[in-house]
Amino acid sequence: MTTSARAPRGRWIEGWDPEDEDLWESTGKHVARRNLIFSIISEHIGFSVWSIWSVLVLFMGPDIGLPFTPSEKFLLVITPNLVGAVLRLPYAAAVTRFGGRNWTIFSSVALLVPAGLAFHFVQQPGTPLWVFMLIGATAGVGGGNFASSMTNITIFFPQRLQGWALGLNAGGGNIGVATIQVVGLLVIAFAGNTHPSYVAAIYLPLIAVSAVCAALFMDNVDAIKAKPGALLEACASRHTWWISSLYVGTFGSFIGYSFAFGLVLQTEFGFTPLQAASWTFLGPLMGSLSRPLGGWLADRIGGARVTAWNFVLMALGVAVLLVASAQGSLGLYVTAFIALFLLTGLGNGSTYKMIPAVYAAEAEDEVTSGGEAAAAFAKARRLSGAVIGIAGAIGALGGVGINLAFRASYGGAAASGDAALAVFLAYYVVCVLVTWAVYLRGSLKPGQTPLRAAEKRTAEAGRA
Repeated sequence: MTTSARAPRGRWIEGWDPEDEDLWESTGKHVARRNLIFSIISEHIGFSVWSIWSVLVLFMGPDIGLPFTPSEKFLLVITPNLVGAVLRLPYAAAVTRFGGRNWTIFSSVALLVPAGLAFHFVQQPGTPLWVFMLIGATAGVGGGNFASSMTNITIFFPQRLQGWALGLNAGGGNIGVATIQVVGLLVIAFAGNTHPSYVAAIYLPLIAVSAVCAALFMDNVDAIKAKPGALLEACASRHTWWISSLYVGTFGSFIGYSFAFGLVLQTEFGFTPLQAASWTFLGPLMGSLSRPLGGWLADRIGGARVTAWNFVLMALGVAVLLVASAQGSLGLYVTAFIALFLLTGLGNGSTYKMIPAVYAAEAEDEVTSGGEAAAAFAKARRLSGAVIGIAGAIGALGGVGINLAFRASYGGAAASGDAALAVFLAYYVVCVLVTWAVYLRGSLKPGQTPLRAAEKRTAEAGRA
């Protein structure tokens, strides 16, 4: 690494190699931690703006001249979720083209658009649904921040520490969902349920601060630059699609439940906006705090093993939700839902940790077959960055599926969420089988290094 941690910020750091122990201990870890801190701040604000409509819909009703139905409100929270999912791929690619610092500045400033539009329109009585859907679509830029941030941070840390670093980065970002719901709760508690614009107003200066911090304290590194066609190369790997399907079950559930939880409580149990806001932040908070723990556990005992058992518990959690719904038990329903949030966070951390481990195992296979080690592991890091973007995008689409399922379920004759819950239960069972069959039972092809062995060596390195 030819540039130290004391180099002028904003310049490209050349020769970045976090696997070089001497350079990591002397300067690398300080650079990595500084960038991680301000990446978390930016991603946190991005998640808050992305999920702002999960809060604003709680205010919408006759009191402010916006009497939308539950079905229409679900459509409003689906819109930013869908756009955010679509933007994740170009956002991840943008980091490799423009640099982590440069793109973080741009993506932070872009958040002023959805926050400003929400502030202006959300208290105008009679505004049609399509206007709010367009404004909600602009909030999708906050969802793209996750992919660019994760792609950037993965390159700053050595492979043995990536589970914890990625978990901390993602968890700090994810908690932005809980934060904005707490903001909504405070606005309702102190100003009543007729001032949703206050929620957006609070975030406008915070967005500006995060952009300035990125400009002052973050760096670009040359190692983030991907060769042309990195995404296509990643698409050719079967691991990309297996892991993405698992991430649909973990992150898709986290963001989908985060957007839907308040509406589910209002629809299922007739909660007022204040009652719903009093509970909705707890689920995303637990899911955000548990994500670094999922990464840490994956570092220690293996991402595939943690992921498999996590899906078993998620399936059990949904089964409890079905029992609680049948009994009309509010206490059991809320408890099971919050436990499910916690499990989505654990699974998010462990599934993302599988990405670098899978490609490290493939690099070992290549070296064993006579390939050049530096090239093999450089390819592994390149593919890991690309797959993080792809899996993040596909996983976020799972949140769209969650809300579409709830919308269809509550729009049916039974006016219950049970049909949606049954679909989620079936998907989690499929995820258990996929994780076991592909990553725990054996390998995808004869002679391939088993993922368990690669993860064991990584875990031993992390404990050393």
